[in-house]
Amino acid sequence: MEKRTGPHKKALQIIKYFRHETPDYNYLRAVFQHLRKELHVVVTTESKKLPYVPTEAELRKYYEVVWQAKNIQDMIIIKTLLYTGIRVSELIRLTINDIDFDRFQMKIVAGKGKKDRIVPFPKSFREPLAMHVSNASKNNQISLFESSWKKPYSDRGIRKMLEKYSEIAGMSHTVSPHKLRHFLFTWLKSQGVDDALIQPYSGHETRASLEVYSKLSLSNAQEAYNEKIKNFPV
Repeated sequence: MEKRTGPHKKALQIIKYFRHETPDYNYLRAVFQHLRKELHVVVTTESKKLPYVPTEAELRKYYEVVWQAKNIQDMIIIKTLLYTGIRVSELIRLTINDIDFDRFQMKIVAGKGKKDRIVPFPKSFREPLAMHVSNASKNNQISLFESSWKKPYSDRGIRKMLEKYSEIAGMSHTVSPHKLRHFLFTWLKSQGVDDALIQPYSGHETRASLEVYSKLSLSNAQEAYNEKIKNFPV
């Protein structure tokens, strides 16, 4: 088999055939569909693997290490991820004004798909979160979470912090923001909470997107969340 030209170099070689066409996406897609057909290229898809989800025992072991470290802001960040299931990109954009302590909710502004949504947190979390917000306000913070550099956390900063505790806890899998998200929704499913109630809080486009959580085992939606979250393992 002859050595293939790299994809980028090959694209540069054939671009001359398209430049004068001023092609759009649909045109290019149609051309390459015909190209695959003429070359008898079979479209292959990789089977989707179920995401790794920590067990309750692993989660307790992980959070015990977080608690022992006595870093209050780290605790609040990790519990925010655990209780709300928000994405790390949404976490680092949270502001103090996004917290509604009366309704036990957080507003996610321009989440995935540029859509706003509301997510709940447990009543038991209100007091420690309020204390954190009080301290942040005294420091004239706008962002809910800031690093020691007095700047909003980066995606990388949050992931490194979670990874640090994973290593200390001797976890077989690194705990990431998305694994905490998977844990919450899988756990809610195991508690009998219907997809129709989880979907508005998860930020998934459709209930079908939540199928993975079924395979692994919030008005009235908030009530279901409030009732079940009392038994959350952390």
